[in-house]
Amino acid sequence: MGHVNANTGLLLVAAAQLFFSLMNLVAKKVSTVDPPVPTLELILIRMLITWICCVWYMYYTKVPDPILGPKGVRLLLVTRGFVGFFGLFGVYYSLQYLSLSDATVLTFLAPIATGVTGALLLGETFGRREGLAGLCSLIGVVLIARPTFIFGAAALPVDGGAGAERGTPEQRLGAVGVALIGVLGATGAYTTLRAIGKRAHAMHSLVGFSAWCVIVSGVGMAVTRTPFIIPHRWDFVLMLFAMGVFGFIAQTLLTMGLQRETAGRGTLAVYIQIVFASILERIFFHSTPSALSIVGNLIILSSALYVAVRLASPPLPPSTPSSHPPHPIHPRPLILHFVPVKIPR
Repeated sequence: MGHVNANTGLLLVAAAQLFFSLMNLVAKKVSTVDPPVPTLELILIRMLITWICCVWYMYYTKVPDPILGPKGVRLLLVTRGFVGFFGLFGVYYSLQYLSLSDATVLTFLAPIATGVTGALLLGETFGRREGLAGLCSLIGVVLIARPTFIFGAAALPVDGGAGAERGTPEQRLGAVGVALIGVLGATGAYTTLRAIGKRAHAMHSLVGFSAWCVIVSGVGMAVTRTPFIIPHRWDFVLMLFAMGVFGFIAQTLLTMGLQRETAGRGTLAVYIQIVFASILERIFFHSTPSALSIVGNLIILSSALYVAVRLASPPLPPSTPSSHPPHPIHPRPLILHFVPVKIPR
């Protein structure tokens, strides 16, 4: 029992990955209907459902400051919500043209990028080996994107079942580019969650995230004059509702897990999502990934795991005795004027 309690955060993050995989599966299914649902509309509907669930839960359980969050972290909550939108947009857009496993593994670049931002903003360690892992990951990205000017005919989509991969090589390359923008958004979200820590309830983070996603996606649809697709089929409505519920559960578990874990250990459990994604892809799309995608996935997964294991490993004790007692290192606050408060775990 004690071992389970010591790894509660890790288990929560791992459970979140199952629901993220289910959410992405439904999002990909919805993108294949006729007419296809725009990415901005998917985000608006899903996050509106999430916002309603979060606000209802917070009022029901009498969590204080349900809309704006506690004072002292409101700017961080706004930042988490705004940058988180781009992370979500990158995933949903890429699912239109990439296979479920390819779109999933590209999100694994976020923990590596989080190591860079953690070093710059939170005072965490990021050395040359982590930087080398990041460069190796870029090779994996190229193998997944398969640009025609490098791979020629090998860049053509694989016949992997209904909807596994779609579009031209140019559209696939564009989807990878948008996915990389999503990685930057996810990096900002991960870093901001670490800065917030336990100073806000998990639902505060979700309320801010969902609210800003609804705002930005709504404004985006108005500016780009994207039509709103009204569903008429009952299974279509059911999929949209399921996507919102799966996303709400996944985000809740992820936020609770990251608040209970260090950045390195917390990201370790994220990589189990590729297992769930591969299983679901095989069941629902009967897909067979290309050899280049498999190699690219393995490179990114190996690099990300390497960085996560190094971050999760405890530092070695000093080889020589020191006249000063050891001093624990705490993450530096993202906002320089914030005075950290120690909260018992």
